[in-house]
Amino acid sequence: MDIERTIGAAICEQTGKTVSLKTPDVTVYIEVLSKEVYCAADKIEGPGGMPVGVSGKVACLLSGGIDSPVAAYRMVKRGCVASFIHFSGRPLVSRASEEKARDLVRTLTQYQYDSRLYVIPFGEIQREIVLNTPAPFRVVLYRRMMIRIAEELARREQCWALVTGDSLGQVASQTPQNLSAIEDAAELPILRPLIGMDKREIIDEARRLGTYETSIEPDQDCCKLFVPAHPSTKTRLDDVHKIERTLDIATLVKRGLEQTELTELSFPSSPA
Repeated sequence: MDIERTIGAAICEQTGKTVSLKTPDVTVYIEVLSKEVYCAADKIEGPGGMPVGVSGKVACLLSGGIDSPVAAYRMVKRGCVASFIHFSGRPLVSRASEEKARDLVRTLTQYQYDSRLYVIPFGEIQREIVLNTPAPFRVVLYRRMMIRIAEELARREQCWALVTGDSLGQVASQTPQNLSAIEDAAELPILRPLIGMDKREIIDEARRLGTYETSIEPDQDCCKLFVPAHPSTKTRLDDVHKIERTLDIATLVKRGLEQTELTELSFPSSPA
């Protein structure tokens, strides 16, 4: 209180202002430490959250779109170390989506300083699913296969959960029934930080993070490859389990893992 009175009086003398405790023009903040005193006339809110690493490791599925980088950032903000997993349409499409994924991880790495990005060529696996399954169920089957492969990589990284950018009802794979059908393939928890957000909210946050401009660049994403015209939006688990009996799940997962490519990134240096 003595400091408040002394400094307040000096400010009033210099500015000709009077003290107002209810509607001040300026509030001066003073922090007294053992050897220093810090003064400020404004407060800028930081990102908040928890120190990176205190909440363990998570594996984030990174599509290259707008949503998944925001979901990953939200987990980093809550103290998680994020490893990233990107499914590419290669060899049936170019590496454009992979370059986008690297750029996105490069941006996100500034929030945790070190990152690992796994890229899985998924095009041949998708083609195998197309050749052996009915079209309406393929989107769910793709996602279930991705979950299985991602889960194996997550275990290698000692991650306790998978993270996706799902927003309820946004696309066919994100209806309540399809989310349930996809999650059935997982043993680890699947976290969905954006599940209750609408697209505008997600875009606004992507702009703040600096990922939006990269996310909207055109690419040949595996999520757009072999997508049926009329995907099922109310997939039943019984149907999925019956259809998956026509696939050699273990072999497809093994193929995906064997073709996985790892890139390590750190901030501010370049990829290893």
